[in-house]
Amino acid sequence: MPAKKKTSDQGPGHARQSSGSEARRKRDVLTRSHASVVQSIGDAIVIKSGDPFFVCPPDGQIPLHGAHGFGLYHHDTRYLEGLTVQVQGVTPESLGATAAAGTTAILELTNHELDLPNGGSLGKNVLSIRWTRRLDGERVQLRDTFTIHNRGADDVTLTLRVDVVAGFRDVFEIRGLLGAPHRRRHRPTWTDDGLVAAYDGGDGVHRTLTASLDPAPITRDRKGATVELAVPGRGEARLELCLAIGEEVKPGAPPIQPIAPGRDALATSDAGATHRTRGRSAVEGAWATSVHSDSRLLDRVVERSLLDLTMLRSDLDGHRYYGAGLPWFSTLFGRDALIAAYQSVAYDPSVAATTLRLLASWQGTAVDSWRDEEPGKILHEMRIGEMARLDEIPQTPYYGTVDATLLFLILLGEHAAWTGSLDLFRELRGNVDRALDWIDRYGDADGDELIEYDSPSEGGLANQGWKDSGNGIVDAAGHIARPPIRLAEVQGYAFAARRAMADLFERDRQPDRAAALREHAERLRTTFERTFWSDDLGCYAMALQDGLAPAAVVSSNAGQVLFSGIASDARAAKVRRRMMAADMFSGWGIRTLSTEAVAYNPVGYHLGTVWPHDNSLIAAGFRRYGFDDDAERVLETLVEAAGMFEHHRLPECFAGLERDVFEIPVRYPVACHPQAWAAGSVPYLLGVTLGLAPDGFERRLRIVRPRLPVFVDRLQLRGLAVAGARVDLEFHRAGDATEFSVGRIEGDLEVVMGEAHSAEAPGG
Repeated sequence: MPAKKKTSDQGPGHARQSSGSEARRKRDVLTRSHASVVQSIGDAIVIKSGDPFFVCPPDGQIPLHGAHGFGLYHHDTRYLEGLTVQVQGVTPESLGATAAAGTTAILELTNHELDLPNGGSLGKNVLSIRWTRRLDGERVQLRDTFTIHNRGADDVTLTLRVDVVAGFRDVFEIRGLLGAPHRRRHRPTWTDDGLVAAYDGGDGVHRTLTASLDPAPITRDRKGATVELAVPGRGEARLELCLAIGEEVKPGAPPIQPIAPGRDALATSDAGATHRTRGRSAVEGAWATSVHSDSRLLDRVVERSLLDLTMLRSDLDGHRYYGAGLPWFSTLFGRDALIAAYQSVAYDPSVAATTLRLLASWQGTAVDSWRDEEPGKILHEMRIGEMARLDEIPQTPYYGTVDATLLFLILLGEHAAWTGSLDLFRELRGNVDRALDWIDRYGDADGDELIEYDSPSEGGLANQGWKDSGNGIVDAAGHIARPPIRLAEVQGYAFAARRAMADLFERDRQPDRAAALREHAERLRTTFERTFWSDDLGCYAMALQDGLAPAAVVSSNAGQVLFSGIASDARAAKVRRRMMAADMFSGWGIRTLSTEAVAYNPVGYHLGTVWPHDNSLIAAGFRRYGFDDDAERVLETLVEAAGMFEHHRLPECFAGLERDVFEIPVRYPVACHPQAWAAGSVPYLLGVTLGLAPDGFERRLRIVRPRLPVFVDRLQLRGLAVAGARVDLEFHRAGDATEFSVGRIEGDLEVVMGEAHSAEAPGG
């Protein structure tokens, strides 16, 4: 990684200003209104193993040219950007594709009518072609197996042509955010290992992609090769294609995987040694908690969600975390990793702990306007590709997020509630103190009790909440909000973070610190209610702009306010009504922006789409205030929407079009899938509606107003972990009510029916 540009810690008014060229680069890479400029990837097949991942259309063929996002990626670099396979000069016909397992995809193809080398012909659909793709993160290679079954009685000899195009392009170039760096490409060359394409990056890394075929080719050129297969009548033959990635770090260049400041590398190799890089496999194995119901739909959606979270697990500095999403965000994002870990803590609390440790190790230490770093701040995004290593982009890491520091504290509180332990809090105590100091000193730089953001340099990320696209925060006239910006939900996060830490400080016998945090939270609540509420909107404003002018639009930001508990009961009821009104609730979920807003766009990235994670947090807020019917309805619509997408997978977001007009949810063209906080939405919200409220310090699990979805009569949770104990629970419908029974308990745990403690962490 490049050396960090440090400046002295002189407070928020003394951040070093980026140069004009830095500002322009930041503006180019950070302020776009969309995830990518490439063509739609809505129906893409995606597999991942450790760091490497592969994206292709359902027919398996990757166009050799054009603006697309398909290919084989590793370390923020697309190594393979074109791959086509033809039989007798004709592309096979696609019949279907699946990627049921996260590391393997299976495609079924057949033939068109073909002319054979002997002058004969082969009728349509005589060949069954099974294309199996396996990604191996340990070896960093993709292995394609073509099994061709001849359904006819006659032997046939077939010629298969395989074309391969290597790219070595940085993901930021592919997304259209930055131009290409200076490259030194080597012409593809056939060696004993296969067809080798190579690239010398300006970052001191020699990258290669090697394509090998079995059986050996009969003809070869720099684009690919031709293979001949004899397929007996009623028999089969196979072709194996292996695509292997190599990385050689040259002497003097930094290692590819970054190491947090002050930490030693876990393992090093001899400088300049040629080696084939090895990815880290995602953690396999069963989740601590499993779900089984009498609804095939719910079971499949939950199973897919947990499989996707498993696929997205990555490793950095020896710590596991959830990568944000494929293909654009397969890296560490503070906000995304924290929310996904929060959503899944009931299913596996260990990832929450490792995520917190990882982010703590990269916590900001100085004022750096190129990276928008400030002391105590939790990072936004980490990249390790060529552009990052050349310092062409600020994501090394980039700290331009107003909410990750708050979510860091909220997750720490939730982890403690489930585990009943102060060990992690005590381990990270210094990080907690620095995070709380950041909230007061930098988050609320003007001292008005509200948390705001305004990038310290001209080219910083324009919006630094979760709606971080350049046009994501708008006013009533449809104009982009003027900084400094105070987001509604962020004030709630700050309220919840202080309350969560107050509980832990009190348990750690520091009552004065706890009282101060609670008092500060109450001051924020008073200021928030006074400045954000709008009688005209019937809910909280999306944000306050420069001069505290409201961005007076109805948005899902107001719904997320309920998640934190900062809203008064009376106003929470009004917010709930606005969120479930027809202009906000599409029938498939709650939109990011009201259809009545001037800026509404059903396929605007943050201007009217439906985001599953957003809905899960809003619905958790409904439950907090007793609006159980509405929370259940949101859960049911998310499950139904998931059932309409391939593999029962919820994407990052989808269009906000009305359900009564469109009978299926309409895709957002370049949405990530899988995406971590989308995958976490249904498992999390299921636990919320079942009423799971952990009180680990008292070795107790409360079940608060349990509700089953309308299409479920019986559900089992097995192996739910609370305070080191495990419990099996069964929920069943009894008329209009939901009842539960306790099965096996391993360890010391009490399960009771009743309301949770008033200071319980959000969403329980």
